[in-house]
Amino acid sequence: MLEIVDKRLRAAQFRTRLARAMRDQNMSQSALARLIGTDRSTISQALNDDGARLPGAQVVGACAQALGISADWLLGLSDRPESAAALTAAALTLTEAPRALIDERIFSWHQEAAGYKIRHVPAGLPDMLKTQDMLEWEYRPHLGRTTTQAINASRDRLNWMRSAQSDYEIALPIYELHSFATGTGYYADLPADIRHQQLDQLLDLSNQLYPRLRLYLFDQRKLYSAPITLFGPLLAVIYTGGHYMAFRDRERIETLSLHFDTLIRQASFTARDFPHHLDSLRTLVA
Repeated sequence: MLEIVDKRLRAAQFRTRLARAMRDQNMSQSALARLIGTDRSTISQALNDDGARLPGAQVVGACAQALGISADWLLGLSDRPESAAALTAAALTLTEAPRALIDERIFSWHQEAAGYKIRHVPAGLPDMLKTQDMLEWEYRPHLGRTTTQAINASRDRLNWMRSAQSDYEIALPIYELHSFATGTGYYADLPADIRHQQLDQLLDLSNQLYPRLRLYLFDQRKLYSAPITLFGPLLAVIYTGGHYMAFRDRERIETLSLHFDTLIRQASFTARDFPHHLDSLRTLVA
């Protein structure tokens, strides 16, 4: 009995997915029948038969090829409708990464992953948590007189990201915040008042947005991470400085997710510890 139910469910899913693919391609039953060299009645039966019967493998494969989708997806064996060739082509993309605020590509990835957990190891402090003064100090040398306009446009996107019902986990190396607080290294010429304001904002946001926003600090003497972002189960992106390396295949996404898990498990300061650590860093600002 259970096997019959499973077959009926699989057949129903097949009909639903075939109809969806035809709608997406704006393809009629007659047009699909012509493309795969069969009768229109064969397509009609495949779409309307309410039993447990599935079309033959030849018909399923031909429909998938004609519609540019995966036969495995039609049969309920995969959650990705793309064909194997399309998945392979899209598994890795390398695109230019402009020195800017939230650029269009990053924003589109956030939109695509709305509702999923976003896990992030930034190259420095996360842009979406920075004060206006901090953004101007960091980006004015690159954006010149357009800095204010860029920040204002970016704020709209950042506000969207904050309200997109995604949880954020952010992992930072301990030295990044220590260097920021003491005004050393990258932050050597950043005025103390801007550093004070920025630490206050981090403290406020970490308290206000918890648990949707969780920040962790790891010891980079023990662990290392390149800047990466995991957009739920959909996409993993490594930032190289000049480019984004984006992966969509499950294996690489899972590998990078396990890497992020290690950063969280071995964090020296957890999300609950983070506000207390910020308080201690504020005493270092001079």
